[in-house]
Amino acid sequence: MSSLNKNFSILSPIKFFVFLLRKNFFTILFVLFTICLVFFSTSNLTAAKNGLALWANNVIPALFPFFIATELLGNTNIISFLGKKFNKFMRPIFNIPGIASYPLIMGIISGYPVGAKIVSELRQKNMCTKAEGERMLAFTNNSGPLFILGTIGIGLFADTTTGIILLITHFLAGLTVGVIFRFWKYKDVNIVSNKNYITETKDINLSNFGEILTNSIKNSIINILNIGGFVVLFSVIISIFKESYMINLIYSTLKPIFELFNINESFSYGIINGLLELTNGVCQISSIPIKNISFSIILCAFILGFGGISVLLQVYSFVSKSDLSIKPYFIGKLLQGIIASFYTILIFHFFSFLSLDLSYITSIFA
Repeated sequence: MSSLNKNFSILSPIKFFVFLLRKNFFTILFVLFTICLVFFSTSNLTAAKNGLALWANNVIPALFPFFIATELLGNTNIISFLGKKFNKFMRPIFNIPGIASYPLIMGIISGYPVGAKIVSELRQKNMCTKAEGERMLAFTNNSGPLFILGTIGIGLFADTTTGIILLITHFLAGLTVGVIFRFWKYKDVNIVSNKNYITETKDINLSNFGEILTNSIKNSIINILNIGGFVVLFSVIISIFKESYMINLIYSTLKPIFELFNINESFSYGIINGLLELTNGVCQISSIPIKNISFSIILCAFILGFGGISVLLQVYSFVSKSDLSIKPYFIGKLLQGIIASFYTILIFHFFSFLSLDLSYITSIFA
């Protein structure tokens, strides 16, 4: 009996500490973050400036016009039109209504996080069921062709073919995830499906065009500022991780997984950065000097497919406005990253002449 009392006395303080930690987790986290902002102020200032420059020079020009376009299109009958035209394809393949073609197309053209934004709005308007919205969410939010072809292909790898390969594998992987997720909550009753997804939209004419355009610009500014906040925040977080050697702790934790896939240390840090924020990770991996460049491209395919925690939180900011769960999105993007890497491996295996590997080029001229 005394031994039981002794064990209880030992466990009680531990349980109490865990309880306090769980209850005050975010308070402790935010206090630590504030301390780190002060302690690493010099590097954080530089990181914040870089994040702002990235947002102003890359994100705003690439996304802001598309945000306005999607807002304007949302006030037309385009969604109902696409729903009627594509329902015969989207329903049997992806088990979602034809209106899903709208976020899929706009998500492909615009890039992160436009697809998720549109899906959340469709659910808020009750134009799809919760299960259908989550199926859409899993594969309609993708990286844009301008970023993949321009920034990664030409800008980072200095090769258009690399950008095309990443673009093809990225979208093929996304569609594959869509086929897989057709079974997500398969037995759910599609109550909204019987309404043919037709909604009343306000006819746009010269009298109300100014009002609609103004509202579209206002909503787009709010969304682009939201994304800018995430870009700057994660630039600072990555800086803190580097300066505090937290990145080394994360590497030590994930080291067994990296060793399992024979990934060396230099690539491991690039992957960790990519899991946090897409652009930083891809940039670091592409800059690593290596003979087998195809390996860098395969890793970039994974990071592109996953999107990073920064994009995940951006998506969550839209999803939280509806009753959709973020879980299928997270699973879908993780699958997309893995499948995209697999497709990239297949391309380099069957079409080895596309490889930029120095070892392959040397063998040709030997």
